[in-house]
This record gives sequence, structure tokens and C-alpha cells, in this order.
Amino acid sequence: MTIQVGDKVPEANFKVMTAEGPQDLSSDDVFGGKKVVFFAVPGAFTPGCSITHLPGFVVNSDAIKTKGVDTIACMAVNDAFVMGAWGKAQNADEILMLADGNGEFTSALGLELNASGFGMGTRATRFGMIVENGTVSHLAIEAPGEIKVSSAEAILELL
Repeated sequence: MTIQVGDKVPEANFKVMTAEGPQDLSSDDVFGGKKVVFFAVPGAFTPGCSITHLPGFVVNSDAIKTKGVDTIACMAVNDAFVMGAWGKAQNADEILMLADGNGEFTSALGLELNASGFGMGTRATRFGMIVENGTVSHLAIEAPGEIKVSSAEAILELL
């Protein structure tokens, strides 16, 4: 079942890249007591994600944060090494790059994407959420091949 507006985000652990290597970060660490703009992409370094989706949040991070957002987080079903390298390549210093390497959080949200046809296995559907103190206040799930409702610009208009 897909997560809905008004639901609490599920408990999970992400991996994040640090100077000391991959570290765990719980969903409570990410969402607890905060207003978070959270978006997921099918894969780091993929064209739509690298050309449009993540760069939109990099460019608009200051404007988003002036709307009372504590954290902007990007998640993909990739490992922490890939997410860390992608964040650096995209100058995403203001974006929390979360690795859901095994897809457990994605599965708990009910937002899996079967990307086997592209040789990518199970990934996250492209989506964006606004989460306030662990509760989803907005959820935007993209149609296949689109980056509209979960774009930085679309989310910024809602804040």
C-alpha cells in the first residue's frame, strides 16, 4: 500500500557518505521534529535525475529553506558511495543525499519502480514529499518519464 498524506513515514535506516565513510541515519534523524522536503529519484547519475531533478533543488535550495524547511533530502536506491559521489558532482552541498541501498524504505512507502527493463532492478518511483515532524503533508508521484509535480519549482510553490 502506498503512503498517503497524513501518514507517518515508516521507520528505516539510510546510509549517508561522510568523511569517515558510510554512516547510518535513521528516519527519525531525518524527519523527527523537522519540516523536510524529500524527493526520490530512480537512480543517481541517470539523465533526468542529473540534468533536471537534483539540479532544480540545488538551484532552489535557498528559496526552499526560506519557507521554513529544515532539510532538503534526496533519496535513491543506490549505495552511499554513489550518492556521495553524485552529490559532489552536482554541487549538492545543501542537499542531504540518502542511500536506500536495499530499497527497504522505498518498499515501506509502497513506491517501488520495476526498472528491470533498463537493467536497474527495483528502484524508487520518482516522487516528492513534504514531511512535517514525521507526517506526510504533501505527496506528489510522477507519471512515468516526467519531472513535473515533484520538481523543486512545483514543491516551492506549495510551501
